[in-house]
Amino acid sequence: MRFKIQFRGKEYEVEIKEEERGVKIKIGDKEFLFEKEKVQSKGFFLEKRDFSKKEILAPISGTVSEVFIKEGEIIEKGQRILALSAMKMENEIVSEWKGMVKKIYVKKGDVVKKDDKLVLLE
Repeated sequence: MRFKIQFRGKEYEVEIKEEERGVKIKIGDKEFLFEKEKVQSKGFFLEKRDFSKKEILAPISGTVSEVFIKEGEIIEKGQRILALSAMKMENEIVSEWKGMVKKIYVKKGDVVKKDDKLVLLE
């Protein structure tokens, strides 16, 4: 979609394009990309959340087959946290946020139910 706008007495040509990664807006010779938020089904926010603390919950019931992080470690968004075995499948749980691992609620071999707390980040 293309159109012209006038701002503070100057006219600008604006182009808006929806792309796979998000929405690209071109104003004159400058381009801006607004990326779509990636939603992962491997971790969830709590209904009421404190943004200084981020809890990662079990997306499914299963057995913790591996823990890839340690308390006190700084982790990146998208980093592997742990693996859950369920229905003969290995499911990797990744972090939705960057932060410090404040508490790990589970260990290898623990059985968890859907929505059980796995990890607390700060």
